Amino acid sequence: MTERLSARAALALATDGAAFTELDVPEREFAPDGPLEWQGYGAARARAAERTGETESVVVGHATVGGTDAVFVSFEFGFLGGSLGERTGDRLEAAHVHARAHGLPVVSLVATGGSRMQEGMLALTQLQRVARQSALTRDAGLPQLAVVRDPTTGGGWATLGAGADVILALPGAQVGFAGSRVRPPDADPAAYTAEAQLAAGAVDAVVRPEDLSGTLATWLSLLTSPSKEPAPPAPSPAAPGELPATGWDAVLRARSPERPRADAYLDAYFTRRVALGGDRCGGTDDGMRCGFGEHGGRTVAFAAQCGTATRPAGYRTAARLLRLAGRLGIPVLTLVDTPGAANDADAERQGAGAAIADVFAAVAGARTPVTTVVVGEGGSGGALALAAPGNTWAAPDSYFSVIAPELAAAILKRPPDQVRATAGQLRVRPQDLVALGVVRGIVSAKGPGPV
Repeated sequence: MTERLSARAALALATDGAAFTELDVPEREFAPDGPLEWQGYGAARARAAERTGETESVVVGHATVGGTDAVFVSFEFGFLGGSLGERTGDRLEAAHVHARAHGLPVVSLVATGGSRMQEGMLALTQLQRVARQSALTRDAGLPQLAVVRDPTTGGGWATLGAGADVILALPGAQVGFAGSRVRPPDADPAAYTAEAQLAAGAVDAVVRPEDLSGTLATWLSLLTSPSKEPAPPAPSPAAPGELPATGWDAVLRARSPERPRADAYLDAYFTRRVALGGDRCGGTDDGMRCGFGEHGGRTVAFAAQCGTATRPAGYRTAARLLRLAGRLGIPVLTLVDTPGAANDADAERQGAGAAIADVFAAVAGARTPVTTVVVGEGGSGGALALAAPGNTWAAPDSYFSVIAPELAAAILKRPPDQVRATAGQLRVRPQDLVALGVVRGIVSAKGPGPV
C-alpha cells in the first residue's frame, strides 16, 4: 500500500512545491449535526478539523506546474475518509466554475471512500453535481486529469477519477468502485489496485511519487498547446529506396522485420510524447500506440498500429484518443500498420465489429484534421478504419489491400502459386495507390514527395 498523503502534501508533490492559491468558497449553513441531524456528526467534523487542519474533505485552488496554470482539487482522506458531502460539492463546483471562467485545466488528486453517510442521499446526489460540472468543463474544451491516490473508491472513483480524460495513479493505491469493507468476502484484493486498473485499461499510467510533478507538467503542457494546423505526414525513418517492382514485392517489403515500425516513426516525429493506456472498458492492446506528442513546438495526437493484428481494445483506445483530441482542438496523426483486425474467438466476444465501427465513426466525425501514413501492412478494413479519407499517404515499404493476397487467392479458389499474380492484380503498391487516388502521395525520409 502506498503512503496516504494529506491534501496539502499531495498538492506539494504534484506541483513540486509551487505556490498554491486556495479558492474562497462560502460555507453553507448547517444544523449542528448536519442536514439529517445525525447525532454526533458535528462532533466528528470538529475532531476531523482538529486532526487535519482542514474544514472539509477537499481543498481547491490553482497553481502553476511546469509553466501551465491549472485548477487543483485535492482530497483530505483524514477528514471523514475524504467523503463527499454537500460542502464538498460546493467546493468541487467552485473549482470547475473557476476553471471555465479562466480557461484552465482541472487536476483532481483523489483519495476518498465515497459519499458521506451522515448526509444520506444529499451526499450521494453530489455525484450528479460533480458529473454535471465535469461535463460543462469538457464541453468548454478544457482537459481534466486525475491522480488517484490511496484509497480511491466509491463515487469519487466513478466520477472525478474514472471520468477524467487522463488518469494517473500512485503505485500500490487501492482503486476501485467497491471499497474494502463492502466487497464480497472472497474478492481478490489484488484486483482493486492501481496496477490492476492499469492492466485492465482503466488508468493510463502508474507514476512514482517522485515523478508525479514532472509527468503532470508534461501532460498539462501538451494538452493545452494544440497545433493550429493539420499534422504534417510523418517522414519515413528509412533511407530512400526504389519503389517495389511488383505487388508481391510490396507485400514482402511491408512484412520485412527490417523495416521501421511505429515506434521509429513516433521517435523521429515527436520531441516528447506521452501515452494513453487502455480503452476504459477492461482492455489494452500492446499493438496500438495512442497519445499526445510535441511536433514543431505544438501538440499533435497520435494513434499508431504496430504491425500486429489489432484487437478490439486497440480500436476502442484509438476512438477514445480521436474524440479527446477533437474536444481539445488537437490535430491527429495516425499510422496504419496491421495485417488486419484480430479475428479469433476472443476478439469476437470482445466486440471486434463494434470496436472497428467506432473508429470508422470517430475518424469520419473528427472535429480536428486527421493525417494518415500507411507505414507497413494495410490489411483490409482493420487498417482502413484508422485512415483519413482524402489525407492518407504511403511509405515506400508499405502496401494497402482490400484483402491479403493469400486470402484473395483462396477465396477465388486459385492455387498457391497464383498468390504473387493475385497481389499484382490487387494493385497494392504505393505507386498503384497514388494512381488510383487512394493515397495522396508517397513519403520518403525527407517527407512527402517523390521517392
